[in-house]
Amino acid sequence: MDLRKVKKLIDLVSDSGIAELEITEGEETVRISRYGQMPPQAMYSHPYPMQMQSAAPVAAPAAPAEAAAPAAPEGHVVKSPMVGTFYRSSSPGAKPFVEVGSSVGAGETLCIIEAMKLLNEIEADQGGVIKAILVENGQPVEYGEPLFIIG
Repeated sequence: MDLRKVKKLIDLVSDSGIAELEITEGEETVRISRYGQMPPQAMYSHPYPMQMQSAAPVAAPAAPAEAAAPAAPEGHVVKSPMVGTFYRSSSPGAKPFVEVGSSVGAGETLCIIEAMKLLNEIEADQGGVIKAILVENGQPVEYGEPLFIIG
């Protein structure tokens, strides 16, 4: 792979909100990660001091299966079609496109995902009522990540 292409890919990763990019060209593969070998959450200092571990591991008590995961609303899941930053409204002071309990029709704008300085309107692919909004405003989202549940 040409070194100029690799440099452009590095610039693309550093200028965008994506954390990692992998390109395969023939038999060559290039992987560029914004965080190197350290996962993003490990870059921040831990809020509690680390404690010494004992030589013998202590078994954690088993939790009941039904208490482990809260019941998620059922319905059609709208997933992110791209990597980017999730926004609930068209501008910082504007009213959100939808709220929990809002009735939406197919093709109605649900949110905006900013990817590489472009604002992409994400539309409902079916009508119904918004049962859950699964992402916080301004949060980065990955491809295929659930955004809304429409019932």
